[in-house]
This record gives sequence, structure tokens and C-alpha cells, in this order.
Amino acid sequence: MKPNQEIPILPAQGSPSMPLDAVEPNRSDQAAMAASSAPAASPRQTLRFLRNLFESYGLEAKSKLGQNYLIDLNLIDLMIRAAELGHQDAVLEVGTGTGSLTARLAEAAGQVVTIEIDKTFQPVAQQIVGPRPNVRFLLGDCLERKNELNSEMLAAWDTAAAALGPSARRKLVANLPYVIATPLIANLLTAEIVIERMVVMVQWEIAERLRAQAGTKEYNSLSVLVQSIADVEVIRKVLPSNFHPRPKVDSAIVLIRPNQEKRAQIGDLIGFRNFLRDLYVHRRKNLRQALVGWPHGRKNKAMVDTLLARLNMDGGLRSEALSVADHYRLFEAFQQTAPE
Repeated sequence: MKPNQEIPILPAQGSPSMPLDAVEPNRSDQAAMAASSAPAASPRQTLRFLRNLFESYGLEAKSKLGQNYLIDLNLIDLMIRAAELGHQDAVLEVGTGTGSLTARLAEAAGQVVTIEIDKTFQPVAQQIVGPRPNVRFLLGDCLERKNELNSEMLAAWDTAAAALGPSARRKLVANLPYVIATPLIANLLTAEIVIERMVVMVQWEIAERLRAQAGTKEYNSLSVLVQSIADVEVIRKVLPSNFHPRPKVDSAIVLIRPNQEKRAQIGDLIGFRNFLRDLYVHRRKNLRQALVGWPHGRKNKAMVDTLLARLNMDGGLRSEALSVADHYRLFEAFQQTAPE
């Protein structure tokens, strides 16, 4: 960001003073808005707005971080509607970006915790969102490691929920960077956190996996894990033209509702997650081959055949042919077995 340069401040939505997709940093009416103590109106994040913003402050979207920003305002509205936000909601947003979605979340929810890994974007987002007492900005990675969530992020979310009292509901609403979407969703679902819903923008391939049915090429360990403890709905497929910069693939808005009744049926959820990961290490193998050649210790072939027969499962099938329920039956039968 250039020293002492002001963030372009947009007028209230529908203002006749300038086109809705324009950004003019130094106009006097905008300076007055910046000086005001009232929160700024939600930024109209259009293609022109982003291009001007990036040029003004030397910003650059980084493909290695999966940074692609929504420029279709209707899609931002759709995410907000799908989240069904109210003053009792403590929202986590991963990927603050330029703050466009953050500001909308702050207007509708009781508390918002938003985390951004890119230090060049966070100060810009803070100024665009404006002074809002119900928003906490964090700088860092949402994941401390692949299978561990950022403890500071979780603590801030705890604080936000506590501020709303016992009726608080936790929600994840985010345009997720593609590179962290899968581990973030899996880690949040398997954590000891009661989350009412997740409304996320993810890569189309991930959306297909989240909702995939047994026997399809998209069906994998993520499909089984998520569907064993949650209900999944793809709300809208989103084309690359709705982002800046344009990604190379389609995206989707997905609604994930954690299902406490389903979860209660899974005794050792972390053990089940690890079992699924190991089962799909070599997904081209059939069940018998995968179980005998277990990554953490080979199994006795006769024992494997006996247990598969008891479960009435064909060892010649591949794992992706099994239903979600059959995966759990298989896990229960094999979790107590010792290596050969």
C-alpha cells in the first residue's frame, strides 16, 4: 500500500452521486464519509472497483493462496440470504479479502470474526469495512497445520459467541480460498464445536465431492465423512466470470448443515476420519486389497475375509461402491483389529 494513501470509500448503495461501480479516491464527499464515525456502507465490489483498488494500493491477488474475489453482487446477496443471519449469530469468515462480504456480515449478524492470511490485504479491508464494534479482524492462517485449526481464531470465535449469550449460534460464511477449503470444512465438522450451518463458496470439484453419491467418480473419503455428520446442498453453480481474477474452474455456493443426530451415531469421529483417509490411500484397490495392505500395519488375509463375509460385503468391490452407512459398519468391525 502507498504511504498515507486513503482507501477509496464508496457511497451508500444507490447513491446518485457516482456510478455504482466507480471508485474515485480523493473526492471531498468521500473524504467526509471517511471522517464520519458511522460505519461505511457495504462496498460495491465490482470489477471496476477491484481493479482501481488493486492499482491504487499495489495489491495483487496471489494464486498460491487461492485468492479470487466475487464481483457479482447478487451472489454476495445470495450467500447472505442462505446464511439466514440474525443478531444471535456469531459468524466466522475465513478469507477477509477486501472486506466486501465482511461488511455485509457485520450488518446482519451479532458478531463477526474474520481472518486473513495476506498482510497486504488486511489493512485495506479494515478501512473499507470501517469501525464496527461487532467485527474482529485476525491476521494469520486458519490452519495451524493440516489437521489443526488456528487456536487464536477459535478463541476469538468463542469470545464472539459468549458475547451473544446462551442463544448464540455459530455459522461459517465465507468465500473460501480453494487451497484450504477441504481441510477447513473437515476440521470444523470434526471439532467439538456446535455449528448451525456453513455457507461457503468452494471449487466446483469440491462441491461435487461434498454431495457425491456412492458409485460415482466424485465419491471419496470427504463425501463419506461430511455426509456421515451433516446434510449438504449445492445452492448455485458459479462461473469463473463472476470473479476477479478469473479462476480456471467453476465454483459453487454450498450449504452444509451439521446434523447432531447423525453425529451422535458416530462414536469415535476422529478415528472414523482417520480410517477413511487410510481406506482411500489407494482407491484403485478393491476392499480386500486395501484392508490387507493397511497403511499402519498389514491385516491377516483370513481375518479380513471372515469380517467382510460377516458384514456381507464383497471384497472385490472398491471403497467408493459402499454407502456412508456401510463405511461406518466397516470401521466398527476393523477398529479393534491389530496388525499382523
